[in-house]
Amino acid sequence: MGPSAVERKLVKQFDKDKSGRLETAERKAARELMEKDGATGGRGQRGPGGRGPGGPGGRGPGGTPVVGRPGEKLDPLKVTHFPSQTLYDPTVLRTFFFEFEAADWEKELAAFYGTDVEVPAKLTVDGKEYPGVGVSFRGASSYFTVGEGLKKSLNVSVDHVNKEQRLAGSKTLNLLNAHGDPSYLSTALYSEIAREHLSAPKANMVEVVINGESWGVFVSAQQFNREFLQENYGTTEGARWKVKGSPGGQSGLDYAGEDLAVYKQRYQIRSEDKKEDWEALKKLCRTLSEIPLDKLEAELRPMFDVDAALWFLALDVVLINSDGYWIRASDYNLYRDPKGVFHLVPHDMNESFSPSGGMGPRGQRGQRPNDPQGQPPTDPQGGTARGAAAGGRGMTLDPFTGMDDVKKPLRSRLLRVPKLRAQYLRNVQTLASDALGAEKFGASVARYRALLEKRIAADTRTETSYESFLDMTAPASAAQVAPTTPTPSANEPPNSAPLGGRQRPSLNAFATQRREYLMAYKDAGADPLTPVPNRGR
Repeated sequence: MGPSAVERKLVKQFDKDKSGRLETAERKAARELMEKDGATGGRGQRGPGGRGPGGPGGRGPGGTPVVGRPGEKLDPLKVTHFPSQTLYDPTVLRTFFFEFEAADWEKELAAFYGTDVEVPAKLTVDGKEYPGVGVSFRGASSYFTVGEGLKKSLNVSVDHVNKEQRLAGSKTLNLLNAHGDPSYLSTALYSEIAREHLSAPKANMVEVVINGESWGVFVSAQQFNREFLQENYGTTEGARWKVKGSPGGQSGLDYAGEDLAVYKQRYQIRSEDKKEDWEALKKLCRTLSEIPLDKLEAELRPMFDVDAALWFLALDVVLINSDGYWIRASDYNLYRDPKGVFHLVPHDMNESFSPSGGMGPRGQRGQRPNDPQGQPPTDPQGGTARGAAAGGRGMTLDPFTGMDDVKKPLRSRLLRVPKLRAQYLRNVQTLASDALGAEKFGASVARYRALLEKRIAADTRTETSYESFLDMTAPASAAQVAPTTPTPSANEPPNSAPLGGRQRPSLNAFATQRREYLMAYKDAGADPLTPVPNRGR
């Protein structure tokens, strides 16, 4: 759903047997209502799967329709099993088999998109069956711009029927279609790098098979839930918020006044809703926005993990997360532990490692809310914040971009404290030197390429092409720029969708060029204690 969408509640309305979920007959009645609403201009979807790019189903190069084709038939007993490897082991490609009751499962999932209804299925992994899991389509642009018959992201509740059922300790699975990422690797690589410095969701790759047919490779990303808290913080207690993607840039932890209702619009509570947690969040925002800079660090540390935040900000910019805090002031998770300390947790990492893409405040690409007359801001190194062609959102995105944006106080205020500014820049250059180093980064890309290549070549439900994957994962010595929408080969049916007609560097080229820029970067300084102008409220 879009950032402002509200989930439609249907379970309570149609749950005649009070089981807490909808059985076959109950779902049939609810689906008829949704499809009727859709046909009469109500809240149902415009046909299964929403609208793809250029209309239903999408358009490929030269206007060629993007059409999903039946995939390879696979047997749960004949694929390789990995019973000893962890669920998010990056060195293996597990196969997840889903078996739905209905042959039109895709239309049923589409009918219930944006509601609280999950469609039950049997899941088989490593030869073990997990009956009664709940499946739903998830995502916003990764849903609406992908046509029927092409893979869409899935949310899976392993405990849908049996509340005690877990898959390798997990009750929720996020299976992502890698929308807009021909390499498939952005989420996994970002996670791999981030987890060396702060708590972040794990991610790897799986193949999804539905009713016996392969639907191709998906990204499997760990859920931010109580299991994540236990693993990373040693407790399941505390408050969790999801900060949804928002081009308006309204969720950057800036102070929005005393009315808690404003914060409840910007931040989605995912744990027990307690007033004390909201008051603590408001206090954090007020501290970040209004405490004098020479006192800011001392005031923050008792309530905020400052050191992890500086890594969060460095990762965001070094890896150019185009859905990140630096541009959208959204798309991250927030956790307040039992001691009252807030922690930032990365989320939605699929639009990274690219000098283009992403949507800034006011719906303008790379445009900050206070840019005069819509002009892209200029950074001290001569770049701008709009696109590779303009430079600033290219490889020369300045580490201190957005320093005058009061809606992003983690940047415009935290990074004006001299000690923290210096620590942040050290983090930036550590990431450039280590994480983007040719040997380490190149080895990770090569490992994933070898793991996925054959299965992506066989993928018939993808919006991009096999050639795109090969270009994006090419060794550093290969071509430095990979087209996102190459013309399909003569012997391959058209299977790629437009991604804005952009050119983007291969992953290895990105690492090389970004590293060179950041390692040579010299902080021009500016007066770090110059106050940021107050935003009128």
